[in-house]
Amino acid sequence: MQKPSNNSASNPPQWLNLKLIVSALETVQDLIVISLCIGLFCFMVLELREMFFSLLPPLNFQEVTADILSLLVLVELFRLLIIYLQEQRVSIGVAVEVCIVSVLREVIVRGVLETPWVQILSTGAFLLVLGMLLVIRVWLPPTFEGIDPEGRISRIKRNLSGNKSSSEPVEVNAKLNSH
Repeated sequence: MQKPSNNSASNPPQWLNLKLIVSALETVQDLIVISLCIGLFCFMVLELREMFFSLLPPLNFQEVTADILSLLVLVELFRLLIIYLQEQRVSIGVAVEVCIVSVLREVIVRGVLETPWVQILSTGAFLLVLGMLLVIRVWLPPTFEGIDPEGRISRIKRNLSGNKSSSEPVEVNAKLNSH
């Protein structure tokens, strides 16, 4: 009489459908992002209303500027969420742009002359790093447009496992090292 085999990672139990679980979790995640989009859009409408009220006399230039820059940050965050819903990824470029606008908003609202020089220096260094990220991002290959190094290695191993020969380990290592 044979003993029932233990379930291993290669043989998941029948009740555990990983594709269905992943699909359900992605749907829940999309619903969370959609609710964030709706909430952010409502907040942008309220911020826009507040900005128009701040344009009424007496006019406070610093408050109007802060409202406009806050609205720009919210628009960029909304764009980041929309890109996530469309492409299922976070856009590095948009995220860096949000950071840059947020930092510049704080510098403008506080005023450069009222801010300590150490903070201005560190803010400048931070903006320099973010600017370099934007430039470097252009030269990096897109990771979500068909580039899948793990999949390529898996295909090479599968193809070579079909062609069993005495020199198979040498061929696998040679092909894996060449890519």
